[in-house]
Amino acid sequence: MKKIIVVGGGAGGFELVTRLSKTLGKRELAEIILVDRSRTHIWKPLLHEVAAGVIDKSSDGVDYAIHASRHHYQFIHGTLQGIDRDNKTIRLAALNDEQGDELLPERDIDYDYLVLAIGSVSNDFGTQGVAEHCYFLDSIKQAERFHKALLNHMFKLNQQSDKSSRLSIAIVGGGATGIELAATLNHVAELASTYGMPDISAERMHISVIEAGNRILPALPERIANSARGALQKLGVKVWEDTKVKAAKSDGFVTADDVMMKADLMVWAAGVKAPDFLAETGDFALNRAQQICVNAYLQSSVDDSVFVLGDCCGFEQRDGSWVPPRAQSAHQMADIVAKNLNALFENKPLHRFKYVDYGSLVHLSKYSTVGSLMGKLSSGSMFIEGKLARLVYISLYNMHILAIHGRMKGLLTLLIRKVGHAFAPKLKLH
Repeated sequence: MKKIIVVGGGAGGFELVTRLSKTLGKRELAEIILVDRSRTHIWKPLLHEVAAGVIDKSSDGVDYAIHASRHHYQFIHGTLQGIDRDNKTIRLAALNDEQGDELLPERDIDYDYLVLAIGSVSNDFGTQGVAEHCYFLDSIKQAERFHKALLNHMFKLNQQSDKSSRLSIAIVGGGATGIELAATLNHVAELASTYGMPDISAERMHISVIEAGNRILPALPERIANSARGALQKLGVKVWEDTKVKAAKSDGFVTADDVMMKADLMVWAAGVKAPDFLAETGDFALNRAQQICVNAYLQSSVDDSVFVLGDCCGFEQRDGSWVPPRAQSAHQMADIVAKNLNALFENKPLHRFKYVDYGSLVHLSKYSTVGSLMGKLSSGSMFIEGKLARLVYISLYNMHILAIHGRMKGLLTLLIRKVGHAFAPKLKLH
């Protein structure tokens, strides 16, 4: 039996193994294996909510091992360390526990087809001090690390006798992640007084968003950026545009104009790139964002047995632009890779990938949702905001849940979570 290994259980990778398990896995035509460095799946657009503490991975996440046991694939917990394309094997790093003791040694796993869906990491562009002093939101582990630091600072602030003191949080990067985090943190400050911190309020949390470009949300239409900026400013969030950061220190950021912007907590959300591991291997042709260059069928340009999808996939469109690293891109790529792997087993022609931009949405916690609909959802581009935009935003997450659980189980999962959220605390305090 041939073996298909999917490395990366993000939006695209997880949906892919679910699709393959229903076809090749169920019919026992192939052994499907998912490899991920985490045991739990969280939809990446929600990581800022994990960081803020308004959702909990234990209730909102999906356990890979449990999901695999209910479907026709195998889950292996591990971190990709190397690829031997000549011998068609991957190497996983040794697996250690929280104390650093080795649970499993390095392992080699053979494959017939390999799918790389390892996502992206923050790009600090070599900025001095960022790696040492900033928090990132690339993974569940990093989001939880920030959440613990946030709670510690809030508890400390609540106990201070000087009620004029404030918690200062600076976020570099005016993309969707940065501004969504800023709005969610404002909401958390409002919730804190209900959960044992009566002296915490939005007024005592000073949040800044720092964007190097001439406006926030540079990849989205200007009308969306203007609406989001107005919403943030109403919340008291300070938006700095045309402000480049040249260094990060223990107590804040230094701008290109040598202005010190002090902060107690610093978050770097200023851009993404494919993991450095890909460049270090030297196995693939990469673009400037370190993404693996692929052909029209999403196969690696140097090896037809290796497919690539999601943020680490470099697909150049006819106009010379690259498909953006978004959840909708990963979803569309997973669909094509699933079709093409099935086609290979059935000796049928492969399907070409064509990206369709359905628009973009920015969810500013409970305060506002803004975005645009494009492609098949609208003729041209239609600006939406308020309840309609929030409904569309929620539907995107619901579609992801249905894709990985199936219609009946997915609807039941959504219902259980909705009931659970109605009775669960609104803020995670651990």
